[in-house]
Amino acid sequence: MSSMEPTDNQQPQPPSQPPSPQPPEQQAVVGPAVPAGPPEHPRRILLVEDDDALANVYVTRLQAEGFDVRRVNNGEDALAAAISYHPDLVVLDVMMPKVSGFDVLDILRNTPETANIKIIMLTALSQPSDQERAKSLGADDYLVKSQVVIADVIERIRHHLGQAA
Repeated sequence: MSSMEPTDNQQPQPPSQPPSPQPPEQQAVVGPAVPAGPPEHPRRILLVEDDDALANVYVTRLQAEGFDVRRVNNGEDALAAAISYHPDLVVLDVMMPKVSGFDVLDILRNTPETANIKIIMLTALSQPSDQERAKSLGADDYLVKSQVVIADVIERIRHHLGQAA
C-alpha cells in the first residue's frame, strides 16, 4: 500500500509541504500581556528648588520611586513649566530667585489651567504665619525642610496623588 492510498480511518493526504505563513494580521503575537485601556503614565512631579544639591537628591529619589520629574530652580521657570509640563503635583520652595514660592502658589491657584494641580510647599520657613499664608493661598500641604526626611516627603506626595505608600 502506498502512502497515497487511504486506510480504513485515513483520508488521502497530499505529500507533506511546509505550512504557508499566515498573513500578518492573523499571526499570533507572543509577548507580555498588555493591560486593557490606555497605559497609566508615570505621575509627573514638578520640583521647584533653587538649592542644586538638595534638588539633585530629590530628583534621584523621586525617579527611583517611579515618578517623572522635572526640576526648575526659580519661580519664573516654575510658572512656565506648570503650563508646558502639566505636572500632577508641584513640590514648591518658598525662598527663590525671581518669583517667590508664595507668589508662584498664588498665580497657579488663580490660573485656570493650573488651579487644580496639587501643591506641596517644602521650605525652610517654619513660622506659623508662613504656614497660614501658604494655606490661605491654597497649598495642599506645607512641609518644613528641617522637620522632614525625604521619605516623609515621598509619603505626602503619594498621599496627595491618591497612591498607596
